[in-house]
Amino acid sequence: MNAERNVSATSAAREILRRLHDVMATKAGAQAKLNRVVDIVAGALSSEVCSVYLLRDGVLELFATRGLAQSAVHVTRLAVGEGLVGTIAKTREALNLAEAKAHPDFAYKPETGEESFHSFAGVPIIRQETAIGVLAVQHVDPREYADIEIEALQTTAMVLAELIASAGLVDDQTVQQARERESRPARMTGLKLVEGVGRGQAVFHQPRVIVEHTVADDIEAERARVYAAFQMMREQIDNMMGQADFAAPGDHDEILETYKMFAYDEGWSRRINEAIDTGLTAEAAIERVQMKTRTRMRATKDPFFQERLHDLDDLSNRLLRIVSGQMDTAAKRGLQQDMILIARNLGPAELLEYDKRFLRGVVLEEGSLTAHVTIIARAMGIPVLGRVKDLRTTIFEGDPLLLDAQRGALFVRPSEPVVHQFEEQVALKARRQAEYAKLRDLPAETVDGARITLMMNAGLSSDLEALDITNADGIGLFRTEFQFLVSATLPRRERQTRLYKSVLDAAGDRPVTFRTVDIGGDKAVPYMMGDTVEENPALGWRALRLALEREGLMKVQARALIDAAAGRTLRLMFPMVSEPWEFDEARALVEAQLSRMVARGHPVPKKIEFGCMLEVPALAESLDLLLPRLDFLSVGTNDLTQFLFAADRANPKLADRYDWLSVSLLRFLKRVSDQARAARRPVTVCGEMGGRPLDALALLGIGIERLSITPAGIGPMKAMIRSLALAPLQHEMEGWLRRGINIRTALTEYASSRGIAAG
Repeated sequence: MNAERNVSATSAAREILRRLHDVMATKAGAQAKLNRVVDIVAGALSSEVCSVYLLRDGVLELFATRGLAQSAVHVTRLAVGEGLVGTIAKTREALNLAEAKAHPDFAYKPETGEESFHSFAGVPIIRQETAIGVLAVQHVDPREYADIEIEALQTTAMVLAELIASAGLVDDQTVQQARERESRPARMTGLKLVEGVGRGQAVFHQPRVIVEHTVADDIEAERARVYAAFQMMREQIDNMMGQADFAAPGDHDEILETYKMFAYDEGWSRRINEAIDTGLTAEAAIERVQMKTRTRMRATKDPFFQERLHDLDDLSNRLLRIVSGQMDTAAKRGLQQDMILIARNLGPAELLEYDKRFLRGVVLEEGSLTAHVTIIARAMGIPVLGRVKDLRTTIFEGDPLLLDAQRGALFVRPSEPVVHQFEEQVALKARRQAEYAKLRDLPAETVDGARITLMMNAGLSSDLEALDITNADGIGLFRTEFQFLVSATLPRRERQTRLYKSVLDAAGDRPVTFRTVDIGGDKAVPYMMGDTVEENPALGWRALRLALEREGLMKVQARALIDAAAGRTLRLMFPMVSEPWEFDEARALVEAQLSRMVARGHPVPKKIEFGCMLEVPALAESLDLLLPRLDFLSVGTNDLTQFLFAADRANPKLADRYDWLSVSLLRFLKRVSDQARAARRPVTVCGEMGGRPLDALALLGIGIERLSITPAGIGPMKAMIRSLALAPLQHEMEGWLRRGINIRTALTEYASSRGIAAG
């Protein structure tokens, strides 16, 4: 039945376009044309009702209808956001409802006589990225419209936008007035993707291409235009790949290779050609396929697939600009002022086009922590805020913006007090950074002479320059999984070897601890995980559990690490060890690869040191068995804490139950630290806890003397350490933990009264 409806709807879409072409060619007035349009659409989709609402004087006015009361035309009005029609105009998203009255935004207008209709579908009519109207259909029987029918409505809405603009029914002044109503100061929130702050003018990455002509006169000519545009786009992508400027090869190469794969995707070009076959121009066909892609993006739950579709969306925009001759993005205009770049989403290659001297931040309507553009932006040191809703309806080109990605906030057209506060915040940060820079060559040593080891966490080639900038004691945690996460396929051994060798070369004589691949859970890799769905992924098939089962993965990584560390010391750490036998199996696997390479005459490390991550609380109960087999122990406080408290660290409702300064956690860590010290095994804390001065103060107080933190945290941490007398703090901590008092309050007061820089 659905297949029959799809075939019928496909035929209807072609018929609608053919007949709309005839309507556009007539010399009838605009009202007469709209009246004819609603007749055509209602008949083609077998709907009892088809209506067009247009934006007039700030409200949506019923302009033409077939099926509703004719007396309601030019009488029924809805505010933007009111009713189903107003909701479509506000969100600029389609609605498809089997029972309209069940929707929370339904608003009944008695003069229309629509009480007998159940189903409802509507799409926005877009002009200059502003909803200037709504096209809607209704049906007596409750049913959802097929996807192909919604596409037919979207195509019709594209044609209507052209008709409405040419007839002057909604002029540019009306669009501008709609924008001005939203021009007051605003504070928008989103997801911190790359930390940092920035100030500049709003610059839209790509002003939306206005598709002026939607109905094709010559289908073969349109097909030829698309073919030529594909050729030009592919040449551009090839050139960009040769111009990417990064510190070292590795992660970024694979991102751009995936991007190139989509540029050469034959399925994509075939879908555009099929849209042209229905009678659309090249521009309209690209936009129609892009709309369908965005619908799929919103529907899919697979984050990996979403990011690949984001790349395809980016390429669609590029192709549309080429075929329309509107090829300039903001990057091509040679902007010479500080700017905050605004985009729905951004492809990695497009970000590379911008002059880093003027790019102060990026704000995305979509985006995620694992998106390709996020990884590239982090490498470039550009703050990024993602998941910010209603960007196009709230921000206009040239608006002053303040971006505070640290707090997940964007201030639009900020008031003077907000600007003043922001300037003070930036000035204070600059003063602090200058003070931290003075400490670069000084040891992380307490007032009473205790030397604390301060290392940095890393995971990208671009992180390595921070070693010299911060003068860190080494890399206490190198997350090898990043290379796996940004790749569309399993990274080859040679590529892994190049990355690991570049890390060791950058570190020189300083130690580097490589954590073997930690994927699974919230770091899903489709080419490894397949369609696996886990109810509790953080507690599931991940990290060492996955690697031991897929031992081919670990064997390849072991050989790459051994090869990269030839003639040097290799420090290996296994993640999420639950019991000693898991560590034994992992170590035996690595040692077998070492023996294999020695037998074949390959150069090997002069020494391999083995350690593990303590993240699973159960491991603490068998440390007496495990410590003699280890060279070192690392504590991952992020996972350890959520496992100890049975509190998901990503759940805001549990934020007050996820406290690193709780007596329970500190007592646990102190037992681990004391036991490792007795066994003469060094303990390093690698989680976020060690990068927060007050929390790190507690770690020092219980005997932890090795921290591995983000590069940005090394300056503040060194300042705290050099203002501290360690022995008195450790004495106080003993008493606090014994009495079970509020450690956070006690530490805050202690630091304040003794001038310890823990703020």
